[in-house]
Amino acid sequence: MAAGPTTAEKSGASESKRSSRGASDGPSRGGIRSRRFRMPPTRVLLLALAVLLLTVGGLWALYGSNWFRVERVKTSGTSVLAPGEIEAAAAVPMGAPLVSVDTEAIEARLRRGFPRIESVDVVRSWPHGIGLKVTERKPVLLIEKGGRFVEVDATGMRFATVDTAPRGIPRLVLDSASSPSLRRFGADRLLREAVRVRGELPAEIARDTRVVRVTSYDSVTLELTRGRTVFWGSGEHGPVKARVLTALLKATPKAGHFDVSAPTEPASSGS
Repeated sequence: MAAGPTTAEKSGASESKRSSRGASDGPSRGGIRSRRFRMPPTRVLLLALAVLLLTVGGLWALYGSNWFRVERVKTSGTSVLAPGEIEAAAAVPMGAPLVSVDTEAIEARLRRGFPRIESVDVVRSWPHGIGLKVTERKPVLLIEKGGRFVEVDATGMRFATVDTAPRGIPRLVLDSASSPSLRRFGADRLLREAVRVRGELPAEIARDTRVVRVTSYDSVTLELTRGRTVFWGSGEHGPVKARVLTALLKATPKAGHFDVSAPTEPASSGS
């Protein structure tokens, strides 16, 4: 009587069947993954033609049509300068395609023509406008010269000369002609030092300041309302000096002279 297959033979046959099925399934799955979508040539041509028409149409709308052309110019942000003179100097090409306007060239013309202008943004206002957003320089000190007043901004730049002094702006007096500081630092450095001191004054003290007097680099004096004077010293430790001066003014309101040149040892005197 013939013996049946052993357990090992059955196991080998089973593994052989599984291997055979796996081998036959592999190419089938690989064939499915290798399929790629291909757009018909006619559809590709139509899509390319549509893109071309959209591009040409867009360029014509921006440059060739009357839909997006400059028809008006609007100025904002001015308080001293007249909008009309700014717009005349800007020389915006009226009727030109809005997209072709050289905004950087306009900004350069305005900054060059008006030192009072600190910054200007030229913006396109679709579909027909150009906006000129102006920021003017603000004076923080005035230098009296020949009966007129030179305005100085927070950077120390002398940007305009006016006939009438703006209200609330202190005068700068440079009494440094015989001072060694003038030879060492120069007038511009002393001017910037005065601007620095002015910028660190609290608002309530700045409103009362009438004169900032600079004798040397380390000798700055403030002349306030009601005949009061403040010896500030150098521009160093400005924020500390400002706090000390504020406290002194409150503690001795009837004093006429204040010294904060050494803020750790302040003093007030007079009535």
